[in-house]
Amino acid sequence: MALKPTYDSEIAFQSDRRKAAVELIKIISDLWYDKAIELVLFRNPLLDRNVSEILKLHDYAGRFVNKPISIFDSVEMARAIKVLNLPASKLDIGKLTFEFHKEDISNHSISAFLSKKLTAAKHQPKLKPKDVVLYGFGRIGRLVARELMGKSGGGSQLRLRAIVTRDKLSAAVLEKRAALLRSDSVHGDFNGTVHVDTNLQALIINGMTVFVISASKPEDIDYTTYGIKEALIIDNTGVFRDQKALNRHLSAKGAAKVLLTAPGKGVPNIVHGVNHLEHSPEHITIFSAASCTTNAITPILKVVEDALGVIHGHLETIHAYTNDQNLVDNMHSKYRRGRAAALNMVITETGAGKAVSKALPALENKLTSNAIRVPVPNGSLAILNLEIEKTTTLKKVNTLIKNAALSGALVEQIKYEFNDELVSSDIVGCAAPAIYDSKATIIRPNGKNIVLYIWYDNEFGYSHQVVRLAKYIAKVRRFTYY
Repeated sequence: MALKPTYDSEIAFQSDRRKAAVELIKIISDLWYDKAIELVLFRNPLLDRNVSEILKLHDYAGRFVNKPISIFDSVEMARAIKVLNLPASKLDIGKLTFEFHKEDISNHSISAFLSKKLTAAKHQPKLKPKDVVLYGFGRIGRLVARELMGKSGGGSQLRLRAIVTRDKLSAAVLEKRAALLRSDSVHGDFNGTVHVDTNLQALIINGMTVFVISASKPEDIDYTTYGIKEALIIDNTGVFRDQKALNRHLSAKGAAKVLLTAPGKGVPNIVHGVNHLEHSPEHITIFSAASCTTNAITPILKVVEDALGVIHGHLETIHAYTNDQNLVDNMHSKYRRGRAAALNMVITETGAGKAVSKALPALENKLTSNAIRVPVPNGSLAILNLEIEKTTTLKKVNTLIKNAALSGALVEQIKYEFNDELVSSDIVGCAAPAIYDSKATIIRPNGKNIVLYIWYDNEFGYSHQVVRLAKYIAKVRRFTYY
């Protein structure tokens, strides 16, 4: 009979775990700021996490692979990575640790294992940093700015150089823009510093100058006067939606590429991870990151379509209210959206069902869709009711999605959730655009009809998809091992 551990022994063990987490945090920071190497744990970011968060992520990792993932193993893996001469990279130490223990390790060390697994990293070309301009500074623009400035590292990838607004700039306007970046009612305080330089007409974010430019027409701007060249313009305004309108950005001096953070007409609509490789930035200058809902459902639909085949289906998205609705009942150009957003469930339309086919042509005319806006400020849920070609079971469907979240092209896009108590506030701040609720999946007895529930942070998760696509367009994607 095993002896029950004493309280004192449990305290000692937890103390050792927390000390190990402190060491891991130090190595994570050193790798990032010295070598532009970012460590993640089954795609969960580790940078700027505290001790308790690090340990909690290890608990999730253990559940994910059905085997304990030890903080002590993670520290050993991180130490070994630190002494390797690797280029800028993004490495999943959770997956590396899991694979290391699966192999026969009696004849080789962690260093030998890593040298074999990460051989391809040594052949990666050196990255050329890309200037970025945020055209518009609303909800998505500010979250993209937080991500770019919070993970600027050594500046080897995307460099946020300017923000364009229609404001007539003044000290008061600049301070208001700074305040909105510092504090967010949903996502909390920015983990950094933001100051205003009225002489430069700029925000000083984490000690770096980001110019604020006032303009009403994109073609009137000369970015080169700010030292900005061959910039990627990320349009967050929603004003310019088709190729002709978006092409106006390219008339500005210093602009080279355009990325729209909304569905676009006449331009490639990209869900990163699904169809981005079909559109080369060598030949295309204007891209769309599609919509938050399209980014949520397309990765899951691709898994289902590839394995089971989709005959037809319906999407219903239960969506947080947005800024285009009224706070109180008033006139609105669209039906129902004029009613008070925080007091009503509001039926409205969504184009996500049709938009999916732009990334997955096999689903052309197979999906209908509708939306219900509900009284929460952020955090949404897509419900997919699908008829499929091949008979399946609940276990098979969940295994398909879990495997896609564990390895392959969609590991950044899909998070697999085990939580029986998951609600919308739990998924706020998740970087994956699709959070698969494994406990909610329904399979009808015939095995040919399935109902899938996909949560998504319609602001945070989507913003991370925008950044992923921006890195692809700018050709600054680091070597990754997931």
